[in-house]
Amino acid sequence: MILTVLSENEASGNFLAEHGLSYLIEYKGEKLLFDTGHSDVFLKNAKQLNINLDEVETVVLSHGHWDHGNGLKHLKNKKLICHPYAFIKRYRKSDGNYIGLNTCFLDLNKQFKLIDTRKPYYITEEIIFLGEIPRLNSFESQTTSFINEYDKDDFVKDDSALAVIQNNEIIIVSGCAHSGIVNIIEYAKKVSGLQKVKAVIGGFHLLSNNEQTQKTIQYFQNENIQEIYPSHCTNLSAKNAFQSVLKIKQVKTGMTFTF
Repeated sequence: MILTVLSENEASGNFLAEHGLSYLIEYKGEKLLFDTGHSDVFLKNAKQLNINLDEVETVVLSHGHWDHGNGLKHLKNKKLICHPYAFIKRYRKSDGNYIGLNTCFLDLNKQFKLIDTRKPYYITEEIIFLGEIPRLNSFESQTTSFINEYDKDDFVKDDSALAVIQNNEIIIVSGCAHSGIVNIIEYAKKVSGLQKVKAVIGGFHLLSNNEQTQKTIQYFQNENIQEIYPSHCTNLSAKNAFQSVLKIKQVKTGMTFTF
């Protein structure tokens, strides 16, 4: 599997960066776009990398936040896979700012071949959109700083991820992990029927070196996960906590990783 970082919070070389995430994933002849960031930065970086996104037929939206999906306005005539809750209106509690998508369900339904599902969806036999992630442990997704259009706490139930099966091992690709990166991994194991996790890359939604971060690190140790790429919404203090115990790798726009 080859993963190219088209948009991230940090840039390498002469590439552009923004607060957001967009990965191009290539595996056994399948090319798919995982998130689009919030602008056309992913397109500009793809052009610099000589990547033709017209060849991509499938787009996966990890969840309905502006920094992962507002770039969708620059694409059309592709298959779009997401959770149905990705289209609700949502706001930040602290300042009331709107943080949802700037494109509604009806417009995206016209723009794409839309597949919205809570259940796992097999893009290929070896690439799985996990759908709604069960929140089963006691240390992840316990509080939220968001509210939805109904003025209720928004725990981002649409937050999902990809599980890629390679040589009877799983590679996890996460957008933000609002559902909890450990919950995601455990569900990927259940859905795939495999227990060995080769790599985890993407947002871990760890905002400080707190109890959740420490329990997450302990989980990664117990699972003996060797390739760890925390990015995007993983705070520097959380990354430092990981680095003090486990070997992690930086993720910046323009980078390509081969698994």
